[in-house]
Amino acid sequence: QVQLVESGGGLVQPGGSLRLSCAASGNIFNINVMGWYRQAPGKERDLVATITRFGITNYVDSVKGRFIISRDGAKATVYLDMHSLKPDDTAVYFCNAKTTYMYWGQGTQVTVSS
Repeated sequence: QVQLVESGGGLVQPGGSLRLSCAASGNIFNINVMGWYRQAPGKERDLVATITRFGITNYVDSVKGRFIISRDGAKATVYLDMHSLKPDDTAVYFCNAKTTYMYWGQGTQVTVSS
């Protein structure tokens, strides 16, 4: 079992920045990939970015050059630094961890609005 706790969401103006954090606990040694997904109202949950245990990253095209995913292995924590935020980035952001199973955090709301 892996437990994930997200933090760092909130309200930000267009063009602003936020940092999301996801702290993993439990069976963290079997985690192969961690990532962030988001779900806007009335839409499906979509991939934002992932990072493997070897540090290889992947981003959806819409956030490339604006978002950075990183990890602190010692703390079993993954971060998502979001810059140049747009109203279209408004969503609930979910942390994800993959072992032979998939685990999800409870989600954190990000609202980009003036």
